[in-house]
Amino acid sequence: MNDQGLLARSYPTAEGALDLLETGFDRDYLVVLLGRCRVEYDGRAASSLDAGNRLVVTKPDGSILVHTETGQQPVNWQPPGCTHEGRIEGGELVLESQRSTPDEELIVRFERIDHATAYDGTGASDVTVSGTEADLKERILAEPSLIEPGFEPRVTERDTPAGAIDIYGRDSAGNAVAVELKRRRVGPDAVSQLNRYVETLDDELHAGMELRGILVAPSVTDRAEQLLHKRGLEFVSLSPTADESS
Repeated sequence: MNDQGLLARSYPTAEGALDLLETGFDRDYLVVLLGRCRVEYDGRAASSLDAGNRLVVTKPDGSILVHTETGQQPVNWQPPGCTHEGRIEGGELVLESQRSTPDEELIVRFERIDHATAYDGTGASDVTVSGTEADLKERILAEPSLIEPGFEPRVTERDTPAGAIDIYGRDSAGNAVAVELKRRRVGPDAVSQLNRYVETLDDELHAGMELRGILVAPSVTDRAEQLLHKRGLEFVSLSPTADESS
């Protein structure tokens, strides 16, 4: 089905499903995931679930429902008002739902994804994402001033105990700069990832050297922007290809 307002993928990769999932979160779509998953739950009396074939639905109001192959009631759920985040861990798509009052957490880990759909219900046009993080990196290496005037890339994929920093360089004042690249709109997970890199890299630098962390993406969510400010990190709005940039 290819109606307007409908994004659908059968047998997507974890990365492909994450793109669709995050698009749904960003644009308040209803998202449906079908596949084999495990469920971890910390909250009400409902228990966690071992691996099995399940239907998972997230709604624009913040609710999430987990259905098994039988019965009409969800076996796990979170009410409206929760916040959802997606990420990749160990090659698996992970969907995390947080409720603040009371404090409850629902985590769904997909071993296999058979189908993923996001639908806005209004007939709006489909969303397409073009370009890759490699394209974004090449743009910056070819024109470092896209980060800021005087930025000088030194190393790509610099290893740290927390993972590889996409671009490591120096600013015009000689300060160390860690740059994390994302090809699409991102949430708090990307900020936390950059913060881990900065914390681990800071331990390796010479005493007295200042380290800056810059997240580069087309846009960030409000919660990501708040976390950037809280962590003392920076943001540069940039798309993978020049014709996507405003």
